[in-house]
Amino acid sequence: MDDTLELPTAAPTPDVQLERTGDEENSSGDEDQGPDWTKIPGLNAARPVIPKRGEKDFEPIAQGGSGLQRHVLDRSRSAMLEALKATRTISHKSVSHAIWYPTLARAHVTVSRGIHFSTMGHSVARPTENAEGTKKIQKRLELLPEEALYLVERGAMYCWKPTGLPLHHTPHLDDMEGVPMTVQEAFADMIGSADLTFEKYQVFAYLKRLGYVVTRAKPPSPDYPTPPPFPSSQKASGSLLRRLYGVLTSLLSCISRVFTPRLDWWRPVRLGRWLHHNLDNSSLFKSLRFLPSGHGVPLDIKSTRETPSPYQIFYHLYKPATAFKKTAPPPPDFSVVVVNARTSPMPTIAELTDLFGELPELPPPLPRKRVSFAQQKLASASQPPPPRSPTHPEPEYSPVRRAIAWLRSPFGAEKKAGRPPRPTNPFPSLKTGSKMVVIAAVDAGTISFFRFGPGVFTEWPMV
Repeated sequence: MDDTLELPTAAPTPDVQLERTGDEENSSGDEDQGPDWTKIPGLNAARPVIPKRGEKDFEPIAQGGSGLQRHVLDRSRSAMLEALKATRTISHKSVSHAIWYPTLARAHVTVSRGIHFSTMGHSVARPTENAEGTKKIQKRLELLPEEALYLVERGAMYCWKPTGLPLHHTPHLDDMEGVPMTVQEAFADMIGSADLTFEKYQVFAYLKRLGYVVTRAKPPSPDYPTPPPFPSSQKASGSLLRRLYGVLTSLLSCISRVFTPRLDWWRPVRLGRWLHHNLDNSSLFKSLRFLPSGHGVPLDIKSTRETPSPYQIFYHLYKPATAFKKTAPPPPDFSVVVVNARTSPMPTIAELTDLFGELPELPPPLPRKRVSFAQQKLASASQPPPPRSPTHPEPEYSPVRRAIAWLRSPFGAEKKAGRPPRPTNPFPSLKTGSKMVVIAAVDAGTISFFRFGPGVFTEWPMV
């Protein structure tokens, strides 16, 4: 067959042919070479294993190659397709079952197995009809379209669809209603329901495979659990004695600065507010600005969009290390917006301002301590466990001593409870910003994540 397929320029000697055959057999197991699909054992097995791909044995040339080269490539390609066409099998002991209701856009889980349901699904009270024909309110586990499609795609759940056609009796499946759904049918029915697009599902599946917990930002139904509202940025006011003490100390400090002047080259204007009309450092820099600064200044731009903006928070994201409770989710670690990169333009400043208005303010980042793994291991090994100190009852003081401590408490507590010193390095805060939103742009299946946040340059004056 080799002689009829290839057109050699010179006939090889038998010794060279034997040496080449021996070299090919010895190099068949080399990891650098491409896999030979024709030598894969168990192509017809129930669970085929696809080997790792490597470099090609043949490179395309301008002349088109020889007949032997095309024959080898076609044979390897056919073996690869046969391996990929093998049916995937799963164990019936680890698979879950659910019934898809198109009118509700939910999947009712009838048999739940595995660890997926610790972070997926929510409980809903639905009226169910028993064998006697009476309806009763019962709680059941339901999945959103993206959650059901994710489990069906990865082979962890069978999904069934109700039908009005007469069905034959199937053993061990008496509690199932309807016909089983294929993966293609699940994509066709679930994509487009409950505000789910193909781009949003791609982002959901990608983040779930990375280990994140993904939930909806806006509840699709009243029974869907939501995290607590974001904490307000307003600080609680202290007691009357604390506020009076703060006013007195600030007044005394101002008087002491007047009578004890000190030249500060960074603050040359000190008595300008009394000598001139509103003349101080802040007013000087404010008069030099030709545009108002700060995100607290309202925008004069009016939105002219007739359609709703695509930049809406759709997912809440939780890190794998976050303690997540499905019935009472904590505040999210990230807020994700999903857009189609082919149809959505760049977000305008008005759209970003609307997004930032829904998010809480982030605390300033802590300074990073660069410690190597060897230093951490050495410190943990050399540090002895702290000894347990015996608990002693608190001593009882006399009334006179309590009165003295109560009189001195406001002065000492004010120093302890004062505002912590601002870190000297402002660049981590300038890089992070006061708020953060993640925009996932999907471009024909390729997902790119972009982080947007308002700057804090006005809160960190450089002079």
